[in-house]
Amino acid sequence: MGKGMSRSGLPPLNWLRAFEAAARALSFTGAAAELGLTQSAVSQQVKALESWLGRRLFHRRARGLALTEAGRTYLPVVEEAFATLASGTRSLMGVDRGRVLHLRLPLSLSVLVVAPRLGELMARHPWLALNLSSAIWEPEPREGRADLELRFGLEPRDGPAERLAEERFYPVAAPGRIASLDDLAAVPLFDCAGLSCTWEAWLRAAGRAGLAGRPVTYASTYALALGAAEGGAGAALIHDTLTGAPAVAAGRLVVPPLPPAPMREAYWLMTPDPAAETPATRAVSDWLREVFAAIHAAARAVG
Repeated sequence: MGKGMSRSGLPPLNWLRAFEAAARALSFTGAAAELGLTQSAVSQQVKALESWLGRRLFHRRARGLALTEAGRTYLPVVEEAFATLASGTRSLMGVDRGRVLHLRLPLSLSVLVVAPRLGELMARHPWLALNLSSAIWEPEPREGRADLELRFGLEPRDGPAERLAEERFYPVAAPGRIASLDDLAAVPLFDCAGLSCTWEAWLRAAGRAGLAGRPVTYASTYALALGAAEGGAGAALIHDTLTGAPAVAAGRLVVPPLPPAPMREAYWLMTPDPAAETPATRAVSDWLREVFAAIHAAARAVG
């Protein structure tokens, strides 16, 4: 296979783009401005295409370019090929272009994990249009079903759901607040209400059932409980996914070397029926899986 020849027997796409832009502008400089390249780069790509074809496509003149007979013959072929590619791409993405995808997810997850990473998703898929909504507890039926939904808790019974990871929970606090189990006897405890992964459950799993009767301040969200811990008010419980929060990465919240306990609760991704899947739901679902996998790999590497 010759240099620059693809397995399909076609020249590289960037050579064709350079030729098509230069043919419209009749100028390497104009084509360079359109493509975001240097004039020299465009000229070299066109020259490479001419060498590959064995035909001159342009007459180089002092005041610009002129298409040769071969160039005039080849230009409509290239234009039609690009038009077909553009049409096929629009057809593929058309179900989502201009349509807003509704993603519903828990409040603390959205604030602590998803929102700080949205730039990654939008950079990868700039065509995405999202509507993000959050609820502390499960949404009311009247709110309708989102295109994609992440729930935290036990496995949902109202539709197929994918468990994104096995969660563990353990204490967390501001730097210097706790370093051992004994330190927990002297600091206020904060937790998120309504879950089975409580301080009592963790202390029993850690072999310190004697501390299980201590008073606990409950918050309606993990964001509130972790915010109190970050401010130095005491210790809170965190699970693997929420260690992806910026406060943990920045060292404002520290996970001490204490044993984790398994959780019954987890994050569940609820996706449409496969027949209703779109490029947008697929893109967001895949991105969420990547985010969870990366956070959990980092959490497991620590302990």
